[in-house]
Amino acid sequence: MHDNNLHKHGYDLDLLSESYPDLKPHFITKEDGYISIDFTNPASVLALNSALLKEHYGVNHWELPVDYLSPPIPSRVDYILHLADLVGEKNITGLDIGTGANMIYPILGTAIFNWKMVGSEVDEDSYAFAKALQEKITLPKSRKISNIKLRFQENRGSILKNIIKPQELYDFTMCNPPFYGSEDEAIKANQRKNKNLGNEVSERNFAGKSHELWCNGGEALFIKRLIKESVAFKSQVGWFTCLISRKENLPKLEKQLTKLKASYKIVPMNSGNKKSRFIAWKFDRKPTE
Repeated sequence: MHDNNLHKHGYDLDLLSESYPDLKPHFITKEDGYISIDFTNPASVLALNSALLKEHYGVNHWELPVDYLSPPIPSRVDYILHLADLVGEKNITGLDIGTGANMIYPILGTAIFNWKMVGSEVDEDSYAFAKALQEKITLPKSRKISNIKLRFQENRGSILKNIIKPQELYDFTMCNPPFYGSEDEAIKANQRKNKNLGNEVSERNFAGKSHELWCNGGEALFIKRLIKESVAFKSQVGWFTCLISRKENLPKLEKQLTKLKASYKIVPMNSGNKKSRFIAWKFDRKPTE
């Protein structure tokens, strides 16, 4: 994890439960006596996230229906911190593509660095919930919820178009793209994960709406579309960035960026045993060798 990530050494569940008592009923005791939570239970993960946001970032009243994707806070913080290394911390404006019902990246960007954030969303229900959530949550006194703007993407065939307005300037865009290419692929991957963890396997026991988990062509095609669209907005955005879960997708994306004469970098991010990274590209420098 990033050196500045507050969660790089794990969680103090007792401390978290003091500030957020609703977390304590989700405690489980493992065979070695270690207190944890059931990370396969969406309600438990949701309670942990609410506690982390309240205790460490001063975010109150954050909530989410259990059938939506509940983002792991430490890895989301990591993305924000690495972006700060890339663009700086002060007077920053960013765009979160596909902000979801949880609105987590705009919330963290504003809570940690007081960034101005725009969050786009293509799903009507997620957009409506995010709008309602924006009315409920409170941030630390030095932060303004009005720094966050939400925009609905009416055209499912577009990513940046209709969201980035003429004359607007952004220091960065960020995105956590749908990972899978289909529902069947998502279910099978979840079954393999549960089997490896020794859990009982059901047809589907993971949270997340379809648009959060899969899209036609999966992660690789989505990012290729994003790169293609980014050319039209190269004068309005400092760095375009996107998470990449599958390392094997990198060569084809690097090839596309090289062809477009963009400069790019791969930023590694590790969370526990999970290795991830994001790709960042821009068009105002010499193309990457």
